[in-house]
Amino acid sequence: MLHGIDPLLTGDLLAGLDAMGHSDAVCLADAHFPASRLADRLLVVPGIETPDLLRAVCTVLPLDDAPAVDLMTSADGSVLAVQEALMSAANVDQGGVRFLDRHEFYAEAATAYLVIRTGETRTYGNVVVRKGVVADPAGRG
Repeated sequence: MLHGIDPLLTGDLLAGLDAMGHSDAVCLADAHFPASRLADRLLVVPGIETPDLLRAVCTVLPLDDAPAVDLMTSADGSVLAVQEALMSAANVDQGGVRFLDRHEFYAEAATAYLVIRTGETRTYGNVVVRKGVVADPAGRG
């Protein structure tokens, strides 16, 4: 355990996020998602809901410029409760989200540096976020 690090962020997950560069994507996927088929790098974190893990990820990963967040469009086009929770976890509103149909979302997820399959059982509990520039903590520009 590390001081100041959310306990949902495992060492493997932190290493994966650290290895990402500016604009690289990470996909946090629900338990229904074809993660094993699409991912080059896959982590599995069972028992954790996607919004909770996204909230933890956002404590160490600055988001890129809009659209920093991709969500899969629901079957009827409505914004579901799990998607609202994902937007809240990423601290964005619908204006900061790009909604993609299922196959577009799969194609985007397949290009992600890292895919993390969660224990989320709600459908459409998937999100792709892109890493922004990590500011120099010493303020050297």
